Amino acid sequence: MSTATLTNLRDYLTGTLSPANMLWLSTQLADYAKKMEVAPLKRYTKAELNAMLDEAEANIAAGNTIPGEEVWRELEEEFAREDAEEDARHAASYIEELQHESYLCSVNSLKAEKI
Repeated sequence: MSTATLTNLRDYLTGTLSPANMLWLSTQLADYAKKMEVAPLKRYTKAELNAMLDEAEANIAAGNTIPGEEVWRELEEEFAREDAEEDARHAASYIEELQHESYLCSVNSLKAEKI
């Protein structure tokens, strides 16, 4: 996205959101950005790659391997854990959003009573 587009989006949001909503949105965006950070890939030399291959081949020759069924079982367990954690994060985010909306409704209700 271009800088001009981002600037226009920022200007629109700051012109329409309350300070409380801007703080809430900035927190949500920061949390999302932290989750999406990806560590840079490490570059390996040919010598390092060959050494890793030699080590793997030596482990295979020595019988130091894990059966495919066990690998798949471990992967499925890991995916299930990750899915459960993601579901919990979504639920927590949804609850936080509902609490925020409830707070805003309460504030608006109080403002309406004062008028």
